Amino acid sequence: MKIFAFLGIFVLSLFSANYPFPQNAGYYHSAKITLYPKSKLVSNVENYYDIWKRDFIVCKRGYCRVAFDKKDKTYTVSEGQGYGMMIVAIMAGYDKEAKNIFDGMYRFVKANPSDIVHSFMNWKVPSTEKGKDSAYDGDADIAYALLLANAQWGSRGKINYLKEAKKIINDISRYTMGKDSNLPLLGDWEEQNGKKYNQYTPRTSDFMLSHFRAFYRVTKDEKWLKAIKACQKTLLKIQRLAQNKTDLVSDFVVIDKRGYHTAPRHFLEEEDNSYYYNACRVPFRVGLDALLNNDKISRYIALKMTEWIYQKSNKNPKNIKSGYRLDGTVIGNYFSTAFVAPFGVASKLSPKYQSYLNSIYNKIKNNHENYYEDSLNLISQLIMIDAFWDPTR
Repeated sequence: MKIFAFLGIFVLSLFSANYPFPQNAGYYHSAKITLYPKSKLVSNVENYYDIWKRDFIVCKRGYCRVAFDKKDKTYTVSEGQGYGMMIVAIMAGYDKEAKNIFDGMYRFVKANPSDIVHSFMNWKVPSTEKGKDSAYDGDADIAYALLLANAQWGSRGKINYLKEAKKIINDISRYTMGKDSNLPLLGDWEEQNGKKYNQYTPRTSDFMLSHFRAFYRVTKDEKWLKAIKACQKTLLKIQRLAQNKTDLVSDFVVIDKRGYHTAPRHFLEEEDNSYYYNACRVPFRVGLDALLNNDKISRYIALKMTEWIYQKSNKNPKNIKSGYRLDGTVIGNYFSTAFVAPFGVASKLSPKYQSYLNSIYNKIKNNHENYYEDSLNLISQLIMIDAFWDPTR
């Protein structure tokens, strides 16, 4: 009996969290929330995580997934699986079940591959279409989450996290990065030089600059450094469009002989020529790169967007609306944390927005909507309290 008890303690210690929540990520030149002590910020995130986990994590027979809807938990999308895997890896230490849940989540990824590139996840499970293919952001977040898991628990268990991460990262570089544009493709279904969708028609929320730096550190693939420059150039070009009075960016971009411009309105989804439910993630994607890597261009891009929304909302985040055309016209005249929380990340980049950062935090900290909004909210809160970290630095 004593031997079994000893072995149980040994196994637990072997896979205990190396970076238990909360970690201090040590961001560059960042403002901090000043309304509450750090202990209160930590407990708030823990409480939010508990509700998020209850509402969206579904585990059955060794497989775990993030449900697309808190009421109808039928579907899972790869985007949500990526968010969930990052969140669970970071919450290890607080959540004693984190490793088991994470492993179940990756087993679900492996059990539901794309028909095109098998290391990628089918973007929607169960599939409602004939073919199964991927979505870029889901695969990139899943790869980053595996790097987090490698740092958190090591790769000596049943899943070699580092090996699996490198496989996905290398396949992303090979199959879903523009060979000439150096920009992300929309998924493995897209042809490099397709007539409508191609390497020159990216989704701006796929510009995961801090991920790309981590991928470079792990693989030494120069493609990732080229991708960072190409993504930043694209964002700057869209921000500087003559008709763009907002410094926001559109959900989708088209690059052709005429230069850089927004995609048509219904290019792939809905308001594709506007700052809508895809581009709303850009402030946190680009802002995180500035916080983690001290990149001046990323800082400039994120702060330009933040200044506009700061003025547009009359310095009060409750006035941030859910979507804008690039001339500043409101699309969705309602409040959603999907559009507010990412600006909490970008607001950390300058002391000018200290009060705004505090106000954003107060507006989102107890606000629960659905899978997409709550996942972005939780990730943004992790960054806002300095707890989201880079596993390769």
